Amino acid sequence: MKQYDVIALGELLIDFTENGKSNQGNPLFEANPGGAPCNVLAMLAKLGYKTAFIGKVGKDFFGEQLKQAIIEVGIDAAFLCMDEKVHTTLAFVHTNFDGDRDFSFYRNPGADMMLTENDIPEDLLKDTKLFHFGTLSMTHENVRAATKKALNIAKESGALISFDPNLRPSLWNSLDEAKEQVLYGLKNCNILKISDNEIQWLTGKDDYTEGALWIKERFDISLILVSMGKEGSRAYYQNKMIEAKPFIQKNTIETTGAGDVFLGCVLHYICDHGLDNLSEDNLLEMLTFANAAAALITTKKGALRVMPNLEEIYHVLRE
Repeated sequence: MKQYDVIALGELLIDFTENGKSNQGNPLFEANPGGAPCNVLAMLAKLGYKTAFIGKVGKDFFGEQLKQAIIEVGIDAAFLCMDEKVHTTLAFVHTNFDGDRDFSFYRNPGADMMLTENDIPEDLLKDTKLFHFGTLSMTHENVRAATKKALNIAKESGALISFDPNLRPSLWNSLDEAKEQVLYGLKNCNILKISDNEIQWLTGKDDYTEGALWIKERFDISLILVSMGKEGSRAYYQNKMIEAKPFIQKNTIETTGAGDVFLGCVLHYICDHGLDNLSEDNLLEMLTFANAAAALITTKKGALRVMPNLEEIYHVLRE
């Protein structure tokens, strides 16, 4: 028996999200704890799973705030490193009129980039059922090496591997370099969560099913999930394609964290049911639950601290 259900590695940062204007007409920003891998863990912790995070923040005001935030939501923070010299990474999130978001990162460098191979807790990674990672921990050489070391230890110990590219073009030297690292992730994962625009960028296919087939022809990935925003989501599993409708909320504020909540709920289903012999009914149940939870997070500011609980999710499902 493994001690942890899910361990994630990657970025833990402050998302400054817009929150109205001052009396002088200047935009106001709220400092929300964020970072895709930790958002996934926060959703899982809310659903009762034992989780741990591997990453690095600055030994500064924001770093302390982030450490306390993940402890509060039930994520094991014992393996969160704090850098004495480099400040915590910051991201300013601007939501456009059409709902799309623009990110401005203060990360040159940021503490999350400073994670090294020496920071990787090998015994911890041998003690998890599932390991999750993305590509923000692969943008630079040292943290990339640390990510690959952690991934290899988890794989060799029999953990399932979950991967979300979570592409942020401005953080890469080039999109060719980004594509190389995304392909590395695809080569090493059992579960892939990819957004609609990412699968089109990666495969050159406008049609999502054609894009999924492009991936399946090249990589042995058991479950491919495509998040499609207001169009819902799809799962590609063996020779099956299942699509689930979204739960559009009238009081949506912003979409930060929606994909992470969706993935957290999928991993919840996999933790309970495994990855083998899933039926079409299983896949539809999984996607529908995940879509409902993702819809709820769009009605709240930030994500990590305000994950929906089971009662809230089931309420949306009943409606």
